[in-house]
Amino acid sequence: MSGGIFGERYFSTRERLTNVMHGVTQLATETNKDLGENPTLADVNSKLNGPFLFVVCGEVNSGKSTLINSLFGREICRVSVLPETDHLIRYQYGSVPRNLHVTDAFEERHLPMNFLKDFTLVDTPGTNSNATGHEEILSELLEFSELILCVFPVTNPWGGPTWNLLSSLSAESLKRVVIVLQQADQRDAADIKVTLGHLADLAIKRLGMVPPIFAVSGKLAYEAKRISPNARDRLRASGFVDLERYIANHICESPERKSFLEAYRWQVASRLHTVESHIDDQAHALKMQGRFLDRVENEIDEIRERFVSRLTGHLSGVADAFERDSVWGSQLLHQRLGVLPSFIRIFTGDRTGPIVEAALVKRLQRAIVIVAKKDGDEVVEFCRSHWIELGERVKEEMSVNLGNSDQLEQILAQAKEHFVYRLGGAAREGIGNLKIRNQLDRDLRRRNVALKSFTFMTLVLTIVGSTCGALGVPWVPFILCGLAFLFLTGGILVAMITRKTISEDFQQSLLSTCGSFADTLRSDYEEALRIVFQDYASSLVAVRNYLAREKQAVEPRQRRWKELFLTLKAIEQEM
Repeated sequence: MSGGIFGERYFSTRERLTNVMHGVTQLATETNKDLGENPTLADVNSKLNGPFLFVVCGEVNSGKSTLINSLFGREICRVSVLPETDHLIRYQYGSVPRNLHVTDAFEERHLPMNFLKDFTLVDTPGTNSNATGHEEILSELLEFSELILCVFPVTNPWGGPTWNLLSSLSAESLKRVVIVLQQADQRDAADIKVTLGHLADLAIKRLGMVPPIFAVSGKLAYEAKRISPNARDRLRASGFVDLERYIANHICESPERKSFLEAYRWQVASRLHTVESHIDDQAHALKMQGRFLDRVENEIDEIRERFVSRLTGHLSGVADAFERDSVWGSQLLHQRLGVLPSFIRIFTGDRTGPIVEAALVKRLQRAIVIVAKKDGDEVVEFCRSHWIELGERVKEEMSVNLGNSDQLEQILAQAKEHFVYRLGGAAREGIGNLKIRNQLDRDLRRRNVALKSFTFMTLVLTIVGSTCGALGVPWVPFILCGLAFLFLTGGILVAMITRKTISEDFQQSLLSTCGSFADTLRSDYEEALRIVFQDYASSLVAVRNYLAREKQAVEPRQRRWKELFLTLKAIEQEM
């Protein structure tokens, strides 16, 4: 319990309020909300957290020091049958024990006792002592004290000097007076009751009012707290239970302190509301920023669609290139199907189909890559311009920088490279998917079979004719050589005719697949563009991460605000 004994509810409320204020201040710092200087709050906080001032006065040996010690269960003041206090002594908290002589009549004693953080105690010289020089300081302390404990010994409760001191107090100060009849254990209950009645009558006569009066035994209370902490009966017998309950209620119900507490609560509530509005504004701003980024990404998708919409024009160019390359490919085939090369390949092997296809693929791929590079340069240049304009919008909407332009250049360079590579690969696959070699290979095989037959017969007839000539057979060599010549002539005619036919068929086959090739390339072109703009959109990842971090930070702040709000409402209900 703060203070060790008294005002647990008050100190608990004050501590909880302070914790809420610290939480509000921390939230304001985290959300970059400047709450500004507030002198009123600082003033209220100073008064609210200032220790309670208790002044204890009475005659010499009336039991003032014993009362102080017994109230707090600690030996703060020395106790003796001889007068110990010949000047004002103020006991207050200090991390290091030390005594400070302010004047000859006034001393401050700093003690490392935690309850002194909440209570400042003033022990005074006896009202009937010869001590002088402290009257002005005492008068000021009495005016500002929150509780004046006026101690009367049970042996002399009508001592004139003490009543004279009370009579000199203002009406406001009298409201804070508590009369304590000390050493009650030295009289029986009947005598105590009579003495309390005399004190009440005397108070009416001298003060015009009856302050709270308690009969106690400081000695029994101190022993109960120090020697037998659980000796409830002994503490109750000392009369301290009622006195402590009154002091606790006085602390908790002090109008001035309650006013400070309410002012502090109002200030905390005001700041909490300010932070709430700021957090709500931040949450709303983040929501709007998220929508802004969604619009930007949709905008990038629309740009991609605009580029795709131009695909028809690009594909017509691809078709023209395909037609040109088809003519070139048929010419290359026609060249390779020459008569002499054809007969030579009968003996060396014929790879005309793969060679023509590879050359055609290479030429088409080169043409498509040129188109892809041109398109890629155009897309990259557009993205650069869009990035500059987008950076200004992001700065305006979100107050953050869009990102490093060098990193963007790297992303765009890689995206362009992937774009060109994908379309080049698509051209190669497109030619393969057309299966133009199937018919060509069949035609070439049939042609080669025919040429091999004519060549075989020419060679056989020539060999046989030569053999007959060597053997001297008349006329047969001439006949066989003539037949060989006819077969050779037939082979040459077949080679020439099939050369033209196969070349024309190959060209026609290529031209008939031009549309299929363009359609095949369409999906790859669209996918390549999608990846380019997807890579471009990925450059927004830094902004997305920033937004995600901010959203992630706002949610726990909102939960903490709610916890602070509920705590403050609970405090308000308790107050």
